[in-house]
Amino acid sequence: MSEHREQAALIRWARLQAATLPELALLFAIPNGGARDRITGARLKAEGVQAGVPDLFLPVARRRWHGLFIELKTASGKPSPAQRAWIRQLTKQGFLAVVCHGWEPAKHLIIDYLCEGVSPAPPSPFSTPRSNAHD
Repeated sequence: MSEHREQAALIRWARLQAATLPELALLFAIPNGGARDRITGARLKAEGVQAGVPDLFLPVARRRWHGLFIELKTASGKPSPAQRAWIRQLTKQGFLAVVCHGWEPAKHLIIDYLCEGVSPAPPSPFSTPRSNAHD
């Protein structure tokens, strides 16, 4: 499944579950990726788009975290150096920032996060399982 399909599936799930977990209505995508022509790319860069910013943000504080950023990858996808740098910096600023391989691990991470099941010191954001366990 492509990253687009993984992310669309996660957003579809979140919209369906927002009645149960109202905070899910705050989950949004950060449109950083994708192929663009030079003019559009230049305009977006002038507007502040930066390479490496994670795909999704849930602006809900839990425990010590100010919010949750998710970089969504396919099962075989790997974060770029810019993405890894952003994740490290966001973590230093008090956000939980994680790479998830597939929409289902991302779903489980979000549920754990919202239900405060994420420990204060999660595993490395770069050593993510490729199963249904959270990252």
